[in-house]
Amino acid sequence: PPYTRGPYPTMYRGRTWTMRQFAGFGTAEETNERFHYLIDEGQTGLSTAFDMPSLMGLDSDHPMSQGEVGKEGVAVDTLRDMEILFDGIDIGAVSTSFTINPSAAVIYAMYIALADQQGVPREEVRGTLQNDMLKEFIAQREWMIPPEPSLDIVTDTIEFATEETPRFHPVSISGYHIREAGSTAIQEAAFTLADGFAYVEDCLDRGLEIDEFAPLLSFFFNCHNSIFEEIAKFRAARRVYARVMEDWYGAAADESKRLKFHTQTAGQSLTAQQPLNNIARVTIQALAGVLGGTQSLHTNSFDEALALPSEKAVRVALRTQQIIAEESGAADIVDPMGGSYAVETLTNELEAEIMTYLEEIKEIGDGSMRDGVLNGIEQGYFHHEIGEASYEYQQRVERGEEVVVGVNEYTIEEDTSPEILEVDETTRERQLARLEEVRAERDDEAVDATLEALSDAIDRNENVMPFIIDAVKAYASMGEIMDVFEEHHGAYQENITPV
Repeated sequence: PPYTRGPYPTMYRGRTWTMRQFAGFGTAEETNERFHYLIDEGQTGLSTAFDMPSLMGLDSDHPMSQGEVGKEGVAVDTLRDMEILFDGIDIGAVSTSFTINPSAAVIYAMYIALADQQGVPREEVRGTLQNDMLKEFIAQREWMIPPEPSLDIVTDTIEFATEETPRFHPVSISGYHIREAGSTAIQEAAFTLADGFAYVEDCLDRGLEIDEFAPLLSFFFNCHNSIFEEIAKFRAARRVYARVMEDWYGAAADESKRLKFHTQTAGQSLTAQQPLNNIARVTIQALAGVLGGTQSLHTNSFDEALALPSEKAVRVALRTQQIIAEESGAADIVDPMGGSYAVETLTNELEAEIMTYLEEIKEIGDGSMRDGVLNGIEQGYFHHEIGEASYEYQQRVERGEEVVVGVNEYTIEEDTSPEILEVDETTRERQLARLEEVRAERDDEAVDATLEALSDAIDRNENVMPFIIDAVKAYASMGEIMDVFEEHHGAYQENITPV
């Protein structure tokens, strides 16, 4: 501690970072095929993208799902879809990441149910659930119920994972989307850590012991173009996290103070103009993530400003990581930037600015980081800070002070677009047919009983995870389960007070 130079003593000399390529489109069969392709190409961890209805906790036949089924990720309505998604994949032998938030507890339950089917002991299940609802209210805006009950469900998953799936990370506290919304590197790190500390305080209020649950917390950061600022951001974030976890929350175990994170290269930086230039951007960003000490890495595909990635593009993105790992020598030194005057100075500066933000957020909550984040959401504090930063950046681009190659400098008259992945327009029909088949085959009385038990558990303020698992095993659908929560808490309507 405080892990400025990396969370582990030998870093990549002991173990290379996990290489995850985000995958998901169409139906479960198509994404399963992509999973197998990536594993065959050398990927070491799976990362699952879901379509918008699944992200929002809606079934594929919901009116709001029209036109979105399978379009930006895989459609998952019931456990049957999850069974197909991982067909031929031993989930006891692979680590799987799930990028999903309002309905994260349902996907987690489906994965546990699948492990039970495969005979994999729950304590052996490995992976990460994004499940960061605070970030949704701050930046990404995918939600169903209000912030406070959403926070309660996240804490339920953390409590359940601590007891049942100790190798599975129940929440990946995500700065990535904060950065994609237009924040600065400092805001990304500060707001992400604030969210993390809010989850810590909620778990402590629940009665959990800090050194029991804190090792299961993981983080997810963006990596942008300014290579030295990004390296310093990662180093400063590790240092702040270690010190705050010990000084504010009394963490004693090293593992509770060790900031572990996944990194994804910056989607916001990709350009539709001259898309092959994105390969250079992604390489620089991936190298910064490695030099900054990430534990897991996703490299964006060069065509992602245009569509979901094609097989060719995703292979280039994966090869980028493999070249950095195997050919560049970057993985041979524990902290290649340690001792650099520029990086060490930047690390100190970023640490100070991150702490200034954290103290400000804590003040909004009258000394509570949990209340500071919740109050900041309702008051529009985060939205204002990110909006100002985003506006200032765009102004610099339009004035030419910030160069974006191929966009405001070095443009060409005739540009060519690569062949892009197109989702089969029959996807929706095939998905609706499977959903209808599942509903026809399942025991409706058993489904109703599990949903009623879930409702009763919410009334009693019990941990909801065991009841969601029972529901998915009865083949209750995503929408049916999430409707129970909406009936209890109501649908969230954003109401930001003008700053």
